[in-house]
Formats: sequence, structure tokens, C-alpha cells
Amino acid sequence: MSSKIYRMDIQVSPRYLPEESDVTADLYVFAYTIRIENTGNETAQLVSRHWIITDGNARVQEVRGLGVVGEQPIIKPGESYEYSSGCQLHTPIGTMRGSYQMTAADGTQFEAAIPEFILSAPRVLH
Repeated sequence: MSSKIYRMDIQVSPRYLPEESDVTADLYVFAYTIRIENTGNETAQLVSRHWIITDGNARVQEVRGLGVVGEQPIIKPGESYEYSSGCQLHTPIGTMRGSYQMTAADGTQFEAAIPEFILSAPRVLH
């Protein structure tokens, strides 16, 4: 009998939105697309999220909530779920990282780590 594997692979593609940002007001808007792939062998549902957002002045904001973009997707083994969202910073650079709280079909709860990624307006990083 094979053992149960609970694993999600998370890939993030961030981008700066100059048309929605207001540099004179220190408002920088970023979008990101996240792809969550179930690389385990058990179906699981994304129940909630936890974000740690750090701006260029080392100010930290934590965000917790149910699901993502109003959904709590069920992801079967070998399948993926993709969504886009965004955040605002008061500096032209920052980072985001966090985790998704998942519940497998058998009731097992586990976390899927979201690796840290950089939010950067153009010409800020060299």
C-alpha cells in the first residue's frame, strides 16, 4: 500500500502596475499570479491563506483570510489552480511570503509554503 503524500508546488509571477501606482503619493501597486500544483497523491482543498508582506522600510503587514479571491479550490493530484491578486506598498520595493492552509480529502490538515518573492518597481533593483 502506498503512503499518502500531501504536497503543493507554488509558483509566483509578480509584476508592477505603473498605471495604478502614484509615485508622488508613495503608492506602489503590484499584481501577482500564483499557480498551485498538487504534486502529492491526495486531493486537497485550499481553506485559508496567511501572507507576510514587508515593505522597503521593513514595515510588516500580516494578512489572513479564507480562501483566495473568494474561492476555496479543490485541487486533485496532478492538477493545478491559478489566480491573480495584488497588493499596495508605500515603497517601490518589498517582499511577500506566506502559506496556504490545506485540508486533504481524508481530513488531514497541512500547510503549503509560499516562497518569498520580490515586489519591485522598475529601476529600483540593479
